[in-house]
Amino acid sequence: MEGNGLLQVASPYTVDETVKRLQSVLEERGVQLFALIDHSGEAEKAGMKMRPTKLLIFGNPKGGTPVMVAAPSLAIDLPLKALVSEDENGKVWVSYNSPEYLQQRHGVPEDLIKNIAVAGTLVTKAVE
Repeated sequence: MEGNGLLQVASPYTVDETVKRLQSVLEERGVQLFALIDHSGEAEKAGMKMRPTKLLIFGNPKGGTPVMVAAPSLAIDLPLKALVSEDENGKVWVSYNSPEYLQQRHGVPEDLIKNIAVAGTLVTKAVE
């Protein structure tokens, strides 16, 4: 983990395929996809170039709400997010906040950390 709390997992797939796979894993696990933001697509609409970059915002209110009740400032970082992007070498990465970082940042009680630790499992499943 870098000092900024971001974890990165390499994907053997394109950005679009990685996003599709992650969406499928979310659906299988009953996790709601709240939004899909196509940063590079929006850049293109504005006449600018950007490597493929998409952000998925997802979660489960049954898991997230108790954590936000216990640590209200966590609401700035929830729902969970996964950034799927292509680097300058054409390699695709999925980035997300580590649960330890979120726990330290917001003082999440130890017994509730499991509620926000799901991102790593979902990402790993999507890129296998």
